[in-house]
Amino acid sequence: MAKVTIFHNPRCSKSRQALKLLEEKGAEVEVVKYLETPPSKEELKALLKMLGITARELMRTKEAIYKELGLKEVDDEERLIEAMVAHPKLIERPIVIKDGKAIIGRPPEKVITLL
Repeated sequence: MAKVTIFHNPRCSKSRQALKLLEEKGAEVEVVKYLETPPSKEELKALLKMLGITARELMRTKEAIYKELGLKEVDDEERLIEAMVAHPKLIERPIVIKDGKAIIGRPPEKVITLL
């Protein structure tokens, strides 16, 4: 089975559930703790392309930092990406990548569709 990468936050129950499902299915999983090692601007752009979504669709809009930064009023894709790079807590999770395709694991069972 091809290697699977998960952008993971160990404190998030959905992320833990997705990781567990991948491991139970026998996937070789590379865990990226994105809060500790955030993606670069280029990596985030590539991820958005794989997901087929906009920067706003990848954002956790209920996070306090989202409101503090006034991101609701921002329409510039570059500024939204820069905000996620600077504040990775804004990035929705978990994100699973395999063979150039990516999916947001909400609900966690969605990650199985990549296997």
